[in-house]
Amino acid sequence: MNNSRKINGSLNVVGSKIKYYREKNNLSYQKLSDKLMLLGIDIHKQSIYNIEIGKRTIVDYELCAFAKIFGISVNDLTDEYFNNI
Repeated sequence: MNNSRKINGSLNVVGSKIKYYREKNNLSYQKLSDKLMLLGIDIHKQSIYNIEIGKRTIVDYELCAFAKIFGISVNDLTDEYFNNI
């Protein structure tokens, strides 16, 4: 894997926020996967875990779906990184 694509050892900048909001909403990996599926986004529960620990990238439409499920804006997921660059 090309390390130049990693930021602080992670393949995404939102994994910890997704974990925070998943836990805040009392969602298991499976329940979150099911909710994503209802929005037409197929992300297996193992892939959600991999996003949270920074081992999987996330694309824009997936980011939007996570925000919609959590009832937040995409900015809520990205603001910490945005403010630090």
